[in-house]
Amino acid sequence: MSFRGGVNASSGMGVADHSKSTYMELQRKKAYRYLIFKIDEKKKEVVVEKTGSPAEGYDDFTASLPENDCRYAVYDFDYVTSENCQKSKIFFIAWSPSVSQIRAKMLYATSKERFRRELQGIHYEIQATDPTEMDLEVIRERAN
Repeated sequence: MSFRGGVNASSGMGVADHSKSTYMELQRKKAYRYLIFKIDEKKKEVVVEKTGSPAEGYDDFTASLPENDCRYAVYDFDYVTSENCQKSKIFFIAWSPSVSQIRAKMLYATSKERFRRELQGIHYEIQATDPTEMDLEVIRERAN
């Protein structure tokens, strides 16, 4: 097992306070349907790029992800169980399309764990390299 100590262990990006507070609003108040985060290399932190209103759906969410660049995203999935109970699960999605630059893929991959740890209450995580890997059916299956 390799050990990465010292400054190197936190070579991932920091997390903007605004990113954490915006996530809390989605999680606790259902203020948003989804959040899209990007790494701001100048600030060396993960920042909110876009928020989706509660009225928006999964198609709006997937349309907000760039086709050729990486992002982190959080989606609040509402569904009804077979017992007719209204439930909600929060998904963390690491979007890393196969066509994105190697450098971006590496940057997002090395920063993911640290960012993900900041977000309390995530139910499921999905790593997607193309839209089929995070299709609504995939989300539905994971949630149930």
